[in-house]
Amino acid sequence: MKECNIEENLKNCKCTYTSCGKRGRCCECLRSHWRSGELPGCLFPSEIEKTYDRSLKAFIDYYKDRV
Repeated sequence: MKECNIEENLKNCKCTYTSCGKRGRCCECLRSHWRSGELPGCLFPSEIEKTYDRSLKAFIDYYKDRV
């Protein structure tokens, strides 16, 4: 299994919650959000991510007409 490249991940992380201990640790972030029925902020465009609504509904509502 490939090691987590935290520095590289942080270059592309759009999450505005900068004090999160999972920043740059994508696997941990995804598991944490999924347990809460959410998706991580990196899957949302900036204007949605900054609302902190990481729900599946917000994701679907945004992308449903864009695919």
